[in-house]
Amino acid sequence: MAVKKPTRKVVATKAAPVAARKTPAIQKKYTKTEILNEIAENTSISKKEVSAVLDELGIIIQRHIKKRAVGEFTLPGLLKIKSVVRPARPARKNVPNPFKPGELMDIPRKPATTRVKVLPLKKLKEFAL
Repeated sequence: MAVKKPTRKVVATKAAPVAARKTPAIQKKYTKTEILNEIAENTSISKKEVSAVLDELGIIIQRHIKKRAVGEFTLPGLLKIKSVVRPARPARKNVPNPFKPGELMDIPRKPATTRVKVLPLKKLKEFAL
């Protein structure tokens, strides 16, 4: 008869959330190299791999924002990037001049443009408080 080994329960430990870690304020704006070094140091990933991740993130954002794409990218909890199409504005003649009452002016037409809006989300707003 075989002897049964006692089974051990495995208790999963959760990693500490990033916000719970004590993070001092940074007094000077980081360059791209300093950002890569900081992320590589804190995550034990090589600088080359961190750089590749940031480059790929840029490519993913580009693919979301460009023409005929969805036009919106969300970095969960931090920010939302949207492309907003502004329609063309026709020319107008004999419009009252707001700076010189009684005088009329002509306003030229403006072509349609695409603007990029970056909106902060909840977590990013909390960082500023």
